[in-house]
Amino acid sequence: MDIKKTVISLAEADGASGNEKNAAELALSMLREYCPDAEIINGNVIGRFGVHREGLPLLALDAHIDQVGFIVTYITDEGFVKVGNIGGIDRRLLPAQPVVIHGKRDIRGVICSVPPHLTNGGSEVLEMEDVAVDTGMTKAELDELIAAGDSITFDVTCRDLIGSRITGGALDDRCGVASILLALELLKDKTTAYNVSVIFSAQEEIGERGAKTGAYEVDPDIAIAVDVSFAYAIGEDESKCGYLGKGPMIGISPSLSREISDSLFAAAKKAGIPYQTEVMSGLTSTNADRYSVSRCGAKTCTVSIPLRNMHTPVEVIDLEDVELTAKLLAAFIRED
Repeated sequence: MDIKKTVISLAEADGASGNEKNAAELALSMLREYCPDAEIINGNVIGRFGVHREGLPLLALDAHIDQVGFIVTYITDEGFVKVGNIGGIDRRLLPAQPVVIHGKRDIRGVICSVPPHLTNGGSEVLEMEDVAVDTGMTKAELDELIAAGDSITFDVTCRDLIGSRITGGALDDRCGVASILLALELLKDKTTAYNVSVIFSAQEEIGERGAKTGAYEVDPDIAIAVDVSFAYAIGEDESKCGYLGKGPMIGISPSLSREISDSLFAAAKKAGIPYQTEVMSGLTSTNADRYSVSRCGAKTCTVSIPLRNMHTPVEVIDLEDVELTAKLLAAFIRED
């Protein structure tokens, strides 16, 4: 598998929460190579890997397929598109950002920005109700192409940085999707210690909704939520961050299973895979929070890929961390 190509193709597919169709269908086409029965169920991409053997515990590998974005609320008489946020958007970076409105066809626009000449060189952070998209079209033209409820995503493509680092939008959590696909590639023709199901879940950014329904559908005994977490950048608290290029971050939390955390540590050490520890004092704010309390509960842990600039058009990851995450998952799942 060309992991760089896989990550980029996934990251550049649009799929804001609640409108994940394009990203989900792409992920489905990739997953079917390993899970021929995979299908989309209520927005979630779900598949069973290999032959499920009687008596083995069921392990769910989860990564969310949605991304943050915006939703069209209305069009002003002057032809500006007013929006609301989908997920946690950093409003500080919005002015002058290019975006794509996903209507009857894709419409490109930019978020309005007041020139510094008219603001004495500074301005307040925009409130979401003040955000407007300029497409250059009139209200009448826009009414033919878009409607209230259409989703909007940042207009961005992935770019190379130094070494194996790349930047782009929606790397949260398409890089997690790619790491699971690579783990399945590494497990082909291998005997596993678990029956394995895969869930690329919808609507994580608006409250882990897809994981809630997916966990109920699959009913796993064990679940690993593969997501991203904070990679250290200048000015941040190093004690709360991981580091790019130093491997996956294995979660420890009172809301997670210490048994699974310790098993992941042991698998990493045995396989010689570098890893980092991520300590959380309560809930994880990932899909793990849904799996651990679904039905009778599943033994759940997080494995996170370090990422800078979360929920922006310039998220940064190191592809080496994606590969190491896949190797850790495969080492944990593979039967000795």
